[in-house]
Amino acid sequence: MSKQFDVIVIGAGPGGYIAAIRAAQLGMSVACVDEWKNSAGGPAPGGTCTNVGCIPSKALLQSSEHFHHANHHFAEHGITASGVSMDVAKMVARKDTVVKQNNDGILYLLKKNKVSFFHGRGSFVKAGDGGYEIKVSGAAEETLQGKQIIVATGSNARGLPGAPFDEENILSNDGALRIGAVPKKLGLIGSGVIGLEMGSVWRRLGAEVTILEGLPTFLGAVDEQIAKEAKKAFDKQGLKIELGVSVGDVKVGKKGSVSVAYSNAKGEAQVLEVDKLIVSIGRVPNTTGLNADAVGLKLDERGAIVVDDLCRTNLPGVWAVGDVVRGPMLAHKAEEEGVAVAERMAGQHGHVNFNTIPWVIYTSPEIAWVGQTEQQLKVAGRAYKSGTFPFLANGRARALGDTTGMVKMLADAATDEILGVHIVGPMASELISECVVAMEFRASSEDIARICHAHPSLSEATKEAALAVDKRTLNF
Repeated sequence: MSKQFDVIVIGAGPGGYIAAIRAAQLGMSVACVDEWKNSAGGPAPGGTCTNVGCIPSKALLQSSEHFHHANHHFAEHGITASGVSMDVAKMVARKDTVVKQNNDGILYLLKKNKVSFFHGRGSFVKAGDGGYEIKVSGAAEETLQGKQIIVATGSNARGLPGAPFDEENILSNDGALRIGAVPKKLGLIGSGVIGLEMGSVWRRLGAEVTILEGLPTFLGAVDEQIAKEAKKAFDKQGLKIELGVSVGDVKVGKKGSVSVAYSNAKGEAQVLEVDKLIVSIGRVPNTTGLNADAVGLKLDERGAIVVDDLCRTNLPGVWAVGDVVRGPMLAHKAEEEGVAVAERMAGQHGHVNFNTIPWVIYTSPEIAWVGQTEQQLKVAGRAYKSGTFPFLANGRARALGDTTGMVKMLADAATDEILGVHIVGPMASELISECVVAMEFRASSEDIARICHAHPSLSEATKEAALAVDKRTLNF
């Protein structure tokens, strides 16, 4: 006899577990199925974000930043520190602890909200009058019946043709988070977010890092002025970034070293020899094992589940959210879609505004943005005004000892509505939230310019950038 639920969520990443909790809050009986395992074989909900993405990468970034400051910046503060070394095993163990804390926290939240959790791979069996039959393949097989289904199965790292991940020498984000010792030479193919962040970690710990990017521009999705500012900072740090390259054969040597043959931007043949190679060239939707064909669930040519603006699939009562559908592959985008779908199931009007989804790259300096870039506005032919303010002129940034970067604000030339905000510099990931709120309420740059910001604070740079839109900065 199968267990009956109003809603079955397949996947417990940010989109899945949040959707399950919100549906339960709205009075539905909910099951959540997820197959991630921890090292002991137990459940590890949270998806890529918690297990091999956002959370563990931030833990390693924090550890490496402490190490970097101890070796290079403590002296400025009058702190003498000698013989500072990094215990990589302990750093990785701390990262694993942080991950487990998040896994356990999600299991607690599911239980608290009376969501039934099933550990295993969820797949479609068949459609019936009462909804859909879902098979859970795990330590103990289960058959579930759900009136409505939410697919939130996330994404996988895209591999390089002819050079599959072995997670020892050729690494995806998973292997990059489990490197056991500082490599002397580290290579990255692609300047993807996780790759850049991991490059930053190991560069701080002493690795010689080379990034090979196929595009002629660095961080093409970022506002061009901000990307150039970021690249200047990365160049100064010693990250070697080669643009416009064409990667050829990738070979693993007998002793584990990796050889990458490539042509540089001039078409000259080159070879990069590294101890470890991280491939960061994007991600692909994860529909493997879902058995979509059994119920006729429509996928596109990339393998993503086809949905409409409301996250409805071609099947009645089946929804999909997060990395497995169109749109940016961001954890917070998945969360918002998960909440919206649960609310739509309950007859409410769930809302996701793709124009105000923030993006963050947690390098040093951090890069964050929301809305349109200057190049996008030019292509669209929209008249705009621009204002920038450097952290060099911000008192709090000086006190922190981190004055790299700027805040840039773009506003409509006629109405002054904020169209985009772009930040490179200290705590950009936190500063961007004010701008998201402002844009969601369709604020003008004048609104931000007139709001009192605490002094001294990094957020004053946002106010000053808003003032700069009207060419009336006060501190620069």
